[in-house]
Amino acid sequence: MPERNRVTPEAELIAVRDRGMFMGSRGVLHNDSRAVVRQFQGARWLICLTRFNGRWRSLRTPGRPTELFFLDEATALAAGHRPCGQCRHGAYRAFQAAYRRAFPGDPSGASAIDHRLHADRLTCQRTKRTYTGSAAELPDAAMIRHDGRAWLVLAGWLLAWSPAGYQDRLPVAALDLVTVLTPEATVATLAAGYRPKLDASARLLTPDVSGEKRPPI
Repeated sequence: MPERNRVTPEAELIAVRDRGMFMGSRGVLHNDSRAVVRQFQGARWLICLTRFNGRWRSLRTPGRPTELFFLDEATALAAGHRPCGQCRHGAYRAFQAAYRRAFPGDPSGASAIDHRLHADRLTCQRTKRTYTGSAAELPDAAMIRHDGRAWLVLAGWLLAWSPAGYQDRLPVAALDLVTVLTPEATVATLAAGYRPKLDASARLLTPDVSGEKRPPI
């Protein structure tokens, strides 16, 4: 049976066999019996590599951060995570640089970023925080909720998310105001130039104007 460790763009934990491109953490979520007993622990929600320096981890070791898995980086960002500064040091520095461009003069250390993201991703009732925005103004790799599904914004299209990959598409122009899942600070960071890694299915659904496949993001 699959573990409940796959993260959706809504930040929910589901049990599916697919694992995805990245793993990550948001603290110790399981008890000694391996059951998930909380949705997060603390404000540091990370996006990590599935392999790093030959390290091996047993899933849900008592007292260790719970291993979570994401279809791709856009999914993890929508859920409220950010790149790990250790195993994804280059991605973290790129995210931090874009964050500084988005919020010039604001503190941009890891703790400051985590504090801002934590406020943006959760309501005071600890539920997923969303906001209303213009679909046409969202940057690539932001994610929205429409018709009960999560959708990725990419190259003028909305791509429907699933645990196995992106499956359907709609033109961004078909929608006006939308419910945005990606935290506001992360949307600003994407708009300032951060380019997350996307599942290959996203590229297959977004041919460019010449009919060729878009290069990897």
